[in-house]
Amino acid sequence: MEKLAINGGTPVRKEKIYYGRQWIDDDDVKVVAEALKGDLITCGPRVVELEKKLCEVTGAKYAVAVSNGTAALHCACLAAGLGEGDEVITSPITFAASANCAIYVGATPVFADINPETYNIDPDSIEAHITDKTKAVVAVNYTGQAVEYDRIMDICDKHGLTLIIDAAHAIGTKYNGKPVGSIGDMTCFSFHPVKTVTSGEGGAITTNDPELYRKLKLASQHGIVRNPDELCHDAEGIWYYEMQELGFNYRLTDIQAALLISQLGKLKMFSDKRKSIVNRYNEAFKDIPEIIVQKEIPESDTTRHLYVIQLDLDKLKCTRREFFDALSAENVQPQVHYVPVYFFPFYEKRGYKKGLCPEAEKLYKGMMSIPLYPLMTDDDVNDVIAAVKKVVEAYRV
Repeated sequence: MEKLAINGGTPVRKEKIYYGRQWIDDDDVKVVAEALKGDLITCGPRVVELEKKLCEVTGAKYAVAVSNGTAALHCACLAAGLGEGDEVITSPITFAASANCAIYVGATPVFADINPETYNIDPDSIEAHITDKTKAVVAVNYTGQAVEYDRIMDICDKHGLTLIIDAAHAIGTKYNGKPVGSIGDMTCFSFHPVKTVTSGEGGAITTNDPELYRKLKLASQHGIVRNPDELCHDAEGIWYYEMQELGFNYRLTDIQAALLISQLGKLKMFSDKRKSIVNRYNEAFKDIPEIIVQKEIPESDTTRHLYVIQLDLDKLKCTRREFFDALSAENVQPQVHYVPVYFFPFYEKRGYKKGLCPEAEKLYKGMMSIPLYPLMTDDDVNDVIAAVKKVVEAYRV
């Protein structure tokens, strides 16, 4: 057997490849340069144009662009009226912001377990965790795959809960032919550089509810109103505005909006490339018993943000860390998405303990993300597959 690079062998590839990377082309650079030369580089016309474009892409009636995905989740919790004494159910397999947003408004996150095949939040576990304090569900479209919307919406309707979708991974995904962003009470997006489309940093919330839209605008823009029709008092002049609620400065700049509009024009191409790579990975790994691949529900036409493999450690003579390091030594750099949120010291101090979500914890022990992004060449994909197979072969029982 050939030695692994970590033990002195030759790596599969010469240059390191990472799990994600943005695609920025000359068109993107051009529109950003034009925005920089404009009269307004923040609170300008491109933000309005972007919000219209997001409505077109998602099918939602309203969109509010904000500074990042965490701001989007915070605004959604504010618009939902969540506060002290309320409970918010979410998944532990997510970035911390999906739970932190509840704490930002004084509410308490409650972690429901995941479906062990799809890795998305389990509707049965959601229902099992509902109490008289539960006011909302933050359901995460993990890796880009749509959650079981129909079941979760039925649960929320039955118990009078607000459904907030964390779609940070899922721009471009459809559920039963309907774009993510038009389903649920509010949907939150992230446009971080490794996401499918980027504005550098940025986020958005979409909704079909005009009252939620009004509250989202207030939450994201200092609670300030300028429209004469919305003022509580008579305007003293054209300079007059009112702060009607306590809001935050979560505005997106016109520079970022220009970049994101350009990126959204490439969304189908990005989506097609990601799907092609996912299909190649699925085919390559389907007959390797040591590798478990994420199952997808038939209702989800997924634009995948992450490709997660799960190691069957009973069939490997290594730990997840050893496999991770060996793959990295082959110059294929994996990542882990995510440490279960309640494992963090911040949550430990608040009484959360390991054992809350057994399926999530089992997944975490063997999971890692391998490279997936549109700039990957066929050779890149072949190298990733070869590296995974090489490390499996080295550690096979």
